[in-house]
Amino acid sequence: MDAKQDFTRGSIFGKMLHFMLPILGAQILQAMYGAVDLLVVGRFGTEAGISAVSTGSGILNLVTFVMCALATGVTILIGRYLGEQRQEKISPLLGAAIAFFLILAAVLTVVLVVFARPLAVLMQAPEAALDLTVQYIRICGGGFVFVVAYNLISGIFRGMGNSRLPLVFVAIACAVNVVGDLVLVAGLGLNVVGAAVATIAAQAVSVVLSLVIIRRQKLPFAFSVRDIRPRRRETAAFLQIGAPLALQELLTNLSFLALCAFINRLGLDASNGYGIAQKIQSFILLIPSSLMQCMASFVAQNVGAGKEDRARKGLLYGMSVGAGIGVVIALAVFFKGDALSAVFSSSPRDIARSFEYLRGFALEAVVTSVLFSFLGYFNGHARSMFVMVQGLIQSFLIRLPMSYVMSIRPDASLTGIGLAAPTATIFGILMCVWYYRRMWKNPRRPDGALG
Repeated sequence: MDAKQDFTRGSIFGKMLHFMLPILGAQILQAMYGAVDLLVVGRFGTEAGISAVSTGSGILNLVTFVMCALATGVTILIGRYLGEQRQEKISPLLGAAIAFFLILAAVLTVVLVVFARPLAVLMQAPEAALDLTVQYIRICGGGFVFVVAYNLISGIFRGMGNSRLPLVFVAIACAVNVVGDLVLVAGLGLNVVGAAVATIAAQAVSVVLSLVIIRRQKLPFAFSVRDIRPRRRETAAFLQIGAPLALQELLTNLSFLALCAFINRLGLDASNGYGIAQKIQSFILLIPSSLMQCMASFVAQNVGAGKEDRARKGLLYGMSVGAGIGVVIALAVFFKGDALSAVFSSSPRDIARSFEYLRGFALEAVVTSVLFSFLGYFNGHARSMFVMVQGLIQSFLIRLPMSYVMSIRPDASLTGIGLAAPTATIFGILMCVWYYRRMWKNPRRPDGALG
């Protein structure tokens, strides 16, 4: 294995930083990828188009995040096998994973295309934006196989300790999406349809070029097309880790969709403002999300190599760096959230409602770095069941009820709804501290569930 991709030796901070920066770069480009659709539609499309892209992308993000959570099981097992020097187990794992996700992509495509309108109605999309929301979901759903392929390829390389190639893949997609949006939406005036076509075309180009790039890479294991076939044992192994995470993502994102529905009931300006705030929120969470992905791969390799002390030090580094950067981001969002919102819309009402939400949400930039560092650490130990449980508890006992109560108050404020997120995260951190202490008072084989 390449020394740069070996997390079991050398400077902990240096190895984590070297791995995390490309992940962060990819996350920034991924956030820009999603933000460009809203920005271009907001500038060159219609107000109803803003709501349609916001609501439609929320539904598509739910499906994408669930699929990515399932793929996390593959990422963690690859890191574990590399740490244990058992490279021969990787090829059958990848073959089984590719077969599984191809079938999954086909099923998701049918669901998104056939049930686009019921999904939009369920989300209480504003009447003026309903048909546009359906168009966005159907077009993106029709090309969902490319979304699945892109995320699986990126997850495989992160498991190998290579975060540079996923950055290249998303850079390609982002560039194509920007050009597509400018041509189709700004140039041809296709509004939401243009944004959806540009999104899927960008993913398709990225997948094709990534496969060309991969053929030229020297992999630390042998792999061929003949390896791609269903395998019960390997599929069960990555699903054992990924399924609890996927269930958590499904139910947690359903809670976010419910939140979107609560806000949609408050009118088009609130829906647009929340849609804008969501895009800014995706940038706010870049550091925590990058930390979690980095932590999972770093810990998985060190657990496989029997270096638990090194894994625990990595956890402390992640929390400290993430929270420190989060303080700066939180202050910027709390005091200058209106300037950030103005990037996406020229409507004073939309900007004001977005800023209203962001003032409540700002603290999330700090506390999520701590929570996600914990979650990456637990995922690296294959403790995904606890990660699922804490996510569901904080979502359904804290964030969702608090958001609902805030949304039905007279003259409901989006600030109160936004504050539900950091409140739930702090509760999640307390659960993680309890579990971390319990985990080392009653230790078991970190990979015991894998056999």
